[in-house]
Amino acid sequence: MVEPVDAWWRRRQWSRGQQVPYAVGQFRADWASYPVLIRQYHPDRNHGVVLTQVPPAAEVLLTWECDVGHLFVATPAEQRSRPGRERRRSVWCPECAVQASPQRWPVLPSDWPAAVPVPQRVVRTTGRQTLPAAPARGVPAGAVASSRAGGRRPAAGAPRRTAPAAPRTICPKTPRLPSGESFTSVCAPAPASAVEAELRAALSERFAFTEGHSAIRLDRPFFDHVEVWPDILLPELRVAIEYDSTGRHGLEHVGARQDTDRRKDRAVRAVGWEVVRIRTGRLPAIGPYDLEVSGISGRTLARLADTLREIRGALFVDAYAR
Repeated sequence: MVEPVDAWWRRRQWSRGQQVPYAVGQFRADWASYPVLIRQYHPDRNHGVVLTQVPPAAEVLLTWECDVGHLFVATPAEQRSRPGRERRRSVWCPECAVQASPQRWPVLPSDWPAAVPVPQRVVRTTGRQTLPAAPARGVPAGAVASSRAGGRRPAAGAPRRTAPAAPRTICPKTPRLPSGESFTSVCAPAPASAVEAELRAALSERFAFTEGHSAIRLDRPFFDHVEVWPDILLPELRVAIEYDSTGRHGLEHVGARQDTDRRKDRAVRAVGWEVVRIRTGRLPAIGPYDLEVSGISGRTLARLADTLREIRGALFVDAYAR
């Protein structure tokens, strides 16, 4: 099973019974023929684990940075299987490989009207690179392309040609912190519910946890960030609390949005945190510690405190009680 580098390192410490399961330089010979990967790997982005401490066959997710500055996550096997070595450095970065694909320009017909301008380049910017975007088809200005006019229809059963997806951009405002660290994010949205503020104030009256943190640093991107913004963070317990309701129109946290909640919870748990969702409006629990309640009350707060004790232990949680 593929896992983040910090979880993989802890598991190897436990299985081998050593604080340093693999010595620095143990796998130097295996990585020596991949100088591009040696340059793209940074221990400070991988919890201090040096590349020569990682077996080439390890199923572990490592963070890499190409020469242009694109950050991406890949396993050792994925990186070593990319072709090219020193011949083309772009092949060692998925985003650079997409941008380096040849651009096809349209061939203008011989009877192209002189008054109609030739399609111009459109520039797209991704990360630190600026490259020409794929040009539009040769359609005169003001005309609308039709699937019936011109071109040849694909044969029955033939796969459809789809345009390549635009390269993914990751917000650079997230600080370089170890994964699982909580911090105050400049990208975090403002609280959207007065109930969240009420719940946060009630927890502050009962426990002396660190306040003001709004984000958790992740191992891999979640949409366009490498951070997530739970409603309430308890850094000392490494527990995130979410308040879920169906909203004014009954569409919040249902359907596809509930799938996003599940994905967010998996990302938080992957960096060593636990999630407690307070689900109202008859929303079903989606996690092992979720609470199905009718609203925020003294009974809800008591259940939440008992859940925190169940997750982290009564002695540890009560040490922060006021």
